[in-house]
Amino acid sequence: MPETPHSTSSSHGSFGLQSARLRRTRIGMAATMVAERLWPLILPPLLLIAMLLIFAWFGLFRAMGDEVRFGVLAILGLAALAALSRLRHFRAPRSAEIDQRLERHNQLRHQPIATQEDRLSESSANDPFAALLWQEHRKRMAERIGVLGTGLPASDIARRDPYGIRVVIPLLLVVAFAFSFSEAGGRLTDAFAAKSERLGAAPARIDAWVTPPDYTGRAPVFLTAEQNRNETLFTVPRFSTVTVRITEGDAEVRWKPIAGDAEILPPSDEENQPDTAQYDYVLEADGTLSIGDRQPGPFAFSVTPDQPPQARFSETPSEEASGALALRYEMSDDYGVTEAQALIETLDPADPEARPLYEPPVIDLRVPPKRGNGKGETVQDLVESPFAGMAVGVQIVVEDGAGQTARSETAKLFLPQRRFTNPLALAVLEQRQLLAMDADDKPYVQRLLSATMLRPDETFTRLADYLALTTVASRLRYAQTDDELRAVVDYMWEVAIGIEDGNLTAAEKRLRDAQQALREAIDRGASPDEIDRLMDELRTAMADYMRELAENAARDPNLANQPQPDPSQMMTGEDLQDMLDRLEELAKSGDKEAAQQLLSMMEQMMQNMQAMQGRSGQQSAQGQMRQQMDRMGEMMREQQELMDETFRRQQGQQGQPGEQPSPGQDGQPGQGQSGQGQQSPSGPPQSGQGEQPGQQGGNGLAGQSMQDLQERQRQLQQDLGRLMEDLQGSGIEPGEGFDDAGDAMGRAGDDLAEEDGRGAVGNQGDALEAMRRGAQDMMNQMQAMQEGQPGDQGGPGENGQARGTDDRDPLGRPRATRGPDFGDTTKVPEEIEAERARRILEEIRRRLGDRLSPELERQYLERLLEAR
Repeated sequence: MPETPHSTSSSHGSFGLQSARLRRTRIGMAATMVAERLWPLILPPLLLIAMLLIFAWFGLFRAMGDEVRFGVLAILGLAALAALSRLRHFRAPRSAEIDQRLERHNQLRHQPIATQEDRLSESSANDPFAALLWQEHRKRMAERIGVLGTGLPASDIARRDPYGIRVVIPLLLVVAFAFSFSEAGGRLTDAFAAKSERLGAAPARIDAWVTPPDYTGRAPVFLTAEQNRNETLFTVPRFSTVTVRITEGDAEVRWKPIAGDAEILPPSDEENQPDTAQYDYVLEADGTLSIGDRQPGPFAFSVTPDQPPQARFSETPSEEASGALALRYEMSDDYGVTEAQALIETLDPADPEARPLYEPPVIDLRVPPKRGNGKGETVQDLVESPFAGMAVGVQIVVEDGAGQTARSETAKLFLPQRRFTNPLALAVLEQRQLLAMDADDKPYVQRLLSATMLRPDETFTRLADYLALTTVASRLRYAQTDDELRAVVDYMWEVAIGIEDGNLTAAEKRLRDAQQALREAIDRGASPDEIDRLMDELRTAMADYMRELAENAARDPNLANQPQPDPSQMMTGEDLQDMLDRLEELAKSGDKEAAQQLLSMMEQMMQNMQAMQGRSGQQSAQGQMRQQMDRMGEMMREQQELMDETFRRQQGQQGQPGEQPSPGQDGQPGQGQSGQGQQSPSGPPQSGQGEQPGQQGGNGLAGQSMQDLQERQRQLQQDLGRLMEDLQGSGIEPGEGFDDAGDAMGRAGDDLAEEDGRGAVGNQGDALEAMRRGAQDMMNQMQAMQEGQPGDQGGPGENGQARGTDDRDPLGRPRATRGPDFGDTTKVPEEIEAERARRILEEIRRRLGDRLSPELERQYLERLLEAR
């Protein structure tokens, strides 16, 4: 059917729109093909430009010398020229290439796009039928074209750059750009400026600080810090190091002492970082530090010299109940003592030709935890030392962080030694000491050993002792070197211990072993599990030992004739169990001193209980002393009650209505006057017992006034005076403690007369403490008198201070119902304090076991465990 004009015009219109869209598509494909061909050619120059910026922004050109900088720029420039030269190979895409790319990208068959540009030949163009047929063909090909896509440029860069340099360099460019804004960052102009111009462009940075010596524990002082800008004088310890660091600049650092000429300081290290110079100077005198004509500065310094440390004995060295040497001392230093030792020297003049096998012992002292200042205590067991029992002088030597030393006065004493009662063991110890003090006495010691074994049937009661001494003689005969002789000396100590303890029963040996194991565990801070195990062993050994003592007492006829002790004065199994429980609490809480003190008390108690079985007489000489001790204990008890009553009276005056003391607590005046034949109440009143609001007491303190308390205090002061007179009549000199107690009682009486309850309580407490000191001195004098009595061999305790009596506990002290302990220098914490300390210690150990704890916290906790 022939075409209508309308259809022909419509067909031409749609074809025109199709041609316009095709032209735009061809332009887009041409741009894509240009990008694909041009990108591989311009990428190398772009990467080289990025490298130039990276070098500049990272400040590398600023750090380079001019020669190196020229070389880097030349390499980059030549590489850029070589890369740009490849641009001449660029060829723009032709029209046919664009059409083919479009047909291939859009998957068009029979070249519909190329057909739109084709033309009929001149011969066919004159043929109407051919023209119409050609037009129809083009129309159909145009309908196939539809919407064409150009796609994204595709490049073979990945094949040409297998290492991904095209990605790394842009990342470095971003980092370098950010770094360029820092103080150390560089600028692009650094690549084209001489080094002198580059240094002059950046201002120099000056940092200065002072580092005190490590032992001072003081923090560094930053001189150039903002808060120190207005400081004109800096006070620093001697031997502090002042450091000046100049970056990207140069200046002359001068030190001008107060007396003397200025000196120019040289750089401290030639291997400094580029463009950085550091100057260090140790300050030993006052002076001024200047840094050229730059600011900040100059800095004036006042140098404080380090004072030498000081040390002294706070108490005379004494012997503990366990036989160890106790040293109590004070030390101080402006920055703290770092090391302390106790040097021991014999007082007897030594033979200049002697060849001793041992040097006098040196004791490392515990430095007080508060920066090495304050009081300290060290207990050292020297009973095994060959110097035990000798007259020695002990001197404390301390050293501070600066290396300065100081010495205390020399304390003279006899080194504690274990008390031996077996004559054969004493002979072995004497021979051991002779050999240890002079190795040349070996022939003499051999002759003594031979004389000791001359009549074995008369000298030895056990075959094992004879065989042990035979072994000693044999080892001594073949010992040639000093080390071999020292081994013989050590063996002789074991032999002496074996001879002395040869008659110990199995129960006694187990008890001693358990006590020693627990003592060592406490010293090294053992874990709670180990403490539990050792305490179980001690309880078992203690029970066996007590059972054995009871069986021996039942078989001893002498004990049956002695008067029965007061049941209130006897230590029961429950009391002993309480001591063991308290010992376990102290050991777990980490209170080493209190635990060791309580353990020593238990050892002394066991030794005294054993000694009690060997004595059945000597009661008359000790009866009077016990009577005086009872009077003293009764007076201390009454003073304690009087102080409690004064305190309650004072509280009542301060406005506590309805609170009245419990009945039965007002002692009668003059109650402790005679002290003979009177039984004391069950003990001092305990706080909080029997005190209920509104409670009425028929004979209580409800109507008692301060004047009544004053009369009782005056009567107690008179009783103390009569006791002092009786003591002088018995040959005992009352110590200063009794005088101080009398004075404090007088002051307390005056306070009560003025109705000053607060002052009276304080003076009554002073009187009670002074009475304790006086009672301890009285016990020491009585003990010395008893040790001098014929037939008194002393107990197995180290000091012989425990005398078993029928109305005193095995430690030789009145029971708690008769009065307080006389002279325990170590305070045993109350149960609540021990429980609290144990919980703190467990928490420290738990945090140390937590691997997630910060390192600084772990170091702090470890120091806490070492300081306990």
